[in-house]
Amino acid sequence: MLYEANTLAIVVFVALVGATLGFSFWLGARAKSSQAYFAAGGQIHWFVNGIAFAGDYLSAASFLGICGMIAFYGFDGFLYSIGYLAGWIVALLVIAEPLKRLGRFTFADALDSQFQSRGIKAAAGVSTLIVSMCYLIPQMVGAGTLIKPLLGLEYWHGVVLVGAVVVLIVVSAGMVSTTYVQFLKGGLLVVFSLLLTILILQRGLTVASPEELGRTQELVKSDGKTLLDGAPFGLGDGESNVKPVGRLVKLPDGQSSTGPLGPIAFLQTIAHSEIEVTRETKKVTEAGEVRQFNPVRISGSDVLSPGNLPSFAGIRGDSWIAKLDFVSLMLALFAGTASLPHILIRYYTVKDQAAARKSTIVGIASIGFFYVLTLFIGLGAMVSGTLDPSDTNMAAPLLAKSFSNILFAAVSAIAFTTVLGTVSGLIVAAGGSVAHDIVSGFFGVQLSEHNAVRVAKISSTVIGVLAIQLGLAFEGVNVTFLVGWAFAIAASANLPALLMLLFWRGTTKQGLIAGILTGVFASLAWVIASPDMFKRLFQLKEEDAWVPMNQPGLITIPLSFLVIVVVSKLTRKATLSQSN
Repeated sequence: MLYEANTLAIVVFVALVGATLGFSFWLGARAKSSQAYFAAGGQIHWFVNGIAFAGDYLSAASFLGICGMIAFYGFDGFLYSIGYLAGWIVALLVIAEPLKRLGRFTFADALDSQFQSRGIKAAAGVSTLIVSMCYLIPQMVGAGTLIKPLLGLEYWHGVVLVGAVVVLIVVSAGMVSTTYVQFLKGGLLVVFSLLLTILILQRGLTVASPEELGRTQELVKSDGKTLLDGAPFGLGDGESNVKPVGRLVKLPDGQSSTGPLGPIAFLQTIAHSEIEVTRETKKVTEAGEVRQFNPVRISGSDVLSPGNLPSFAGIRGDSWIAKLDFVSLMLALFAGTASLPHILIRYYTVKDQAAARKSTIVGIASIGFFYVLTLFIGLGAMVSGTLDPSDTNMAAPLLAKSFSNILFAAVSAIAFTTVLGTVSGLIVAAGGSVAHDIVSGFFGVQLSEHNAVRVAKISSTVIGVLAIQLGLAFEGVNVTFLVGWAFAIAASANLPALLMLLFWRGTTKQGLIAGILTGVFASLAWVIASPDMFKRLFQLKEEDAWVPMNQPGLITIPLSFLVIVVVSKLTRKATLSQSN
């Protein structure tokens, strides 16, 4: 059985999550002012903030999604890691110090520092809300995915649970609590990922027996119920009929087992081995939709080469659309990191620009080390015989379970607190933007410190409810895939505005407003009209999509720059005449 309730595992999970929340509320009681609620009073130590950067950034997509993608598709999943990490170079060299110098609470503060414009506040507020909501979706999906196997609950229970807990954290504590939750779970995630990697290398690689290979499985959805091979699927009756997949077929030189391996030897052995992976197909029958999982044998060299992921398959082919789609994704990941609202506001939690720079360096080191570990975790899961063919997001926790139930519970608890920390940061950013940018900045409502915090808390509650609804709508979709869209929207809306403000003196407030809104709505419209959205959400044919590519960044990022330049040039004279 892949999933089996275990009392000890549940106790470990509840204890870890409970301790994290208790520490969070204790710290949150110290946040008395709006400065403390929104930005932790600007007194977070740079090292703590650097680890919190990692905790904030290493979301459900980084741990569950990337490990799952590598486990099922090999090196393609690691390409996401490369894109995510490369984006921090932009944050370090371009964004960190200027953002700290220009702002107080939100991303809009920096953009509006020279103009005092209600329009900029509104545009930046809208951008923050939309990007935060898009980034919240994969976190909620990850929460539901974890709760189902560990506690024996339904997917929707997990989504509602994480939504309720996070709203409680944010409403009662704010950024002080959120920072230390992220610090704790960032450190724990790196430590336990390292432990899992060491165990993988110590176990080495073993060829599966003939009886374990070559299973074809079907998952049928009919009348609201899901069946696998004609038997109940899930934990409703305390049993799981999922047959695990992911096997090693052949090792170099006819070996049956390698024994412990070093990191380089592990990768070299994988490259010269043969692996049985699972590929999914879908068809509609009278009984309902059938998802069929077929065993496919591929060489290790192919596993360690790009092009296995369906959306990346065009890399190896002749389709220039597929190649552009891949370039578009990488561009969005590279440019999106320094544009995410919950990352940008973390620069306001330290005392000065030097601390902002040092915390970014600590964050890069932690994140980079973690992403190297995901390659070993994903490949280890690929050949462990523990993968759930119906859910790529469970690769890392199920791999941990192959070692022990306690490790499974610990890894699941850390992944769950990872979701809590990231969602908390997103909701703090979104709620603060509503209070500070939209209510005060755009509508001009003069809020006392108490009322500003109150508006943020009410907004956070509403955003949490919306996040729950969206998490339910995207059940089963790989969380890393979903995060790619959030990065594309952030990169299209926020980064062009920040760069033009910092490096082009001709930028006007009208140009910034037009560029932000163009980036937000053009990229969002592109995502909605994309082939994958037609297929996954609307249940329509991919070929009927209104745009040829899934990823908008290659089009919408340059478009935002162009709009800022054109509008700024058109309004520059009017701005100068008004100032004179």
